[in-house]
Amino acid sequence: MSNTNTLVGSKIKGLRESKNLSVEEIAESTGLSVDQINSIENDQNLPSLGPLIKIARALGVRLGTFMDDNDSLGPVVTRAADRERDSSISFSNGATDARKHMEYHPLAQQKAGRHMEPFIIDINPADKLDYKLSAHEGEEFIYVMEGEIELVYGKETYLLKQGDTIYYDSIVKHHLHGAIGQSAKILALVYIPF
Repeated sequence: MSNTNTLVGSKIKGLRESKNLSVEEIAESTGLSVDQINSIENDQNLPSLGPLIKIARALGVRLGTFMDDNDSLGPVVTRAADRERDSSISFSNGATDARKHMEYHPLAQQKAGRHMEPFIIDINPADKLDYKLSAHEGEEFIYVMEGEIELVYGKETYLLKQGDTIYYDSIVKHHLHGAIGQSAKILALVYIPF
């Protein structure tokens, strides 16, 4: 399998061009800047899920379209050994220095027509918290497998430890990150209505 991190931008660009849409049109319909769209398409920066969901909506596709490999109509099994070996997707946390703070391991890339996006996510520790809240349509479920995470949700902040779960509406501005100096591993299910 090739490096998914570099495929996402080119898939977005290919979809945009196939629909005869300009970068300016995508920027206008998503609320993102032209520079942000160009940066994503050129694989210079892969943002958090929020902006990617907006781009998917503007293009009229599922979020998973950017990560799909081969579609399968039946059940899809992702073996642990394959997940560790396969490529992952790294997202920035919206910080000005665009550092990568999460590494996503998609669990159902080959499932055609799916309505949920399941991931195992490795969260890298941060020395300081410098992030932007984002919102998008849908719902998210998080199960903390290892470590501790912090979820800023609206005006509330939730500290979650190993074994804890949280289910929330993604339309409320939020940001997920490791507790200061902590790395973590989570199972995340993202539902985005289409």
